[in-house]
This record gives sequence, C-alpha cells and structure tokens, in this order.
Amino acid sequence: MKPSLLLRALVVVGLLAGPVAVAGCAGETAGEYVDDSVISNTVRAKLLDDKDLNLFQIDVTTLRGEVQLSGFVDSQSAKNRAGTVAAGVDGVRKVHNNLVIK
Repeated sequence: MKPSLLLRALVVVGLLAGPVAVAGCAGETAGEYVDDSVISNTVRAKLLDDKDLNLFQIDVTTLRGEVQLSGFVDSQSAKNRAGTVAAGVDGVRKVHNNLVIK
C-alpha cells in the first residue's frame, strides 16, 4: 500500500472512530447517538446549501438534540444565519451558537 493511501485510510478511520468514542463518553444511548448524528449531518447539509456560509469553517456537534456551532464566520449576519439554519432542522431542541466573528 502506498504511503499516501495508507495515510488517507488512517485519517478516515480516525474521523469515523472519534465520534464513536465521544458518544460512549457522553453517556448517550445508541439511539440517542444515531439521532444526534442525523441532526448534525442534516445541519451540515443545510449549512452547505447556504451560499452565504462557509461550512468548512463551522463545526457542528449535537448532544441530546442540542446543537453546538463553533468555528469562524466573517460577520454577525453569517453567525445569525448559521444559528437560524441549525434551529430550523427537525429534532433540534436548542442551538448554542459559539461561532466567532473574524
């Protein structure tokens, strides 16, 4: 296996294993973890669809239906927009908008 292919494989495994480890530490049931994963992925997809936001600077984490947004945005309106987008996703109980304006 080529070194670059091996490195890519290790990165993918690490990205997939990280959330599983976090779920176990957070005391979530398997069902809650799956629900939260669906919410996080839906929020990411909605942020990606929004041409005014840069998804790659926004991290989305969900625990028991509460979404935390962290990362960087260019303006207060982008921060507000990201919070509004996240709040509009089914299953979201609360949004913690911790985005920082750069």
